[in-house]
Order: sequence, then structure tokens, then C-alpha cells
Amino acid sequence: MQSIDTIRLSEKQKQQLITLKRKTGIENWNVLCRWALCMSLADPTVPPKEDIPSDSNIEMTWKTFGGEFSHVYEAALKINQKKQGINTPLNELLKQHLSRGLHLFAKNNINSIQNL
Repeated sequence: MQSIDTIRLSEKQKQQLITLKRKTGIENWNVLCRWALCMSLADPTVPPKEDIPSDSNIEMTWKTFGGEFSHVYEAALKINQKKQGINTPLNELLKQHLSRGLHLFAKNNINSIQNL
């Protein structure tokens, strides 16, 4: 069974999170990343495959990412993976969803917590 142990973000994602923190007032990276994952999972298309480097100093465990609902986020990823027939390893799929979700935040000019 696939599992996710550690999530490492790219420098680009780190900068997107810094902007989101400033605009929304949400202080925790993991909360913003959860929103980004959910935003991406709501999109019915397969997230684009891209080479996402782990070149920032932002790293969190899966338990920190998901908190008490980590099993729900993992199930949502697995359901999405199966539904779309994606063979991408779960940790890579998560990175693709986070990338797309953060991009959607930037594209939609999320500028307050109410816009989430």
C-alpha cells in the first residue's frame, strides 16, 4: 500500500504560501496546504504532471499535514487516483495536487480568508 511520510515543498510553493499567509492571515503552512489539496481535488481533471523540486526549507510530516483528519485526506487522494486511473505514486500525486491548488489560489487572486 502506498503511503506518504514527508511532504517537501518547492521554493515556488513556499513563496505562494508566504503570499497566502499574508493575504488570509492563516499562519500554518499545513492548513493552507490542506485548502490547496481540496481545491485541486475539486477540479475533475487530472493534475498536470510536472517536475516539482523539493528545494525549499518547508517540510512537514503527513500527520502534521493532515492532522486528525489525515486518513480522510489520504482516502480522498486514493479515491481520486483510482477514479482517474492514475498510476502516479501517492506522494507524487499529492505534490501535483498541491502545486495545482496553490496555482489556483494565485490565479483566483485569493486575498482574504473569506475568499477561500
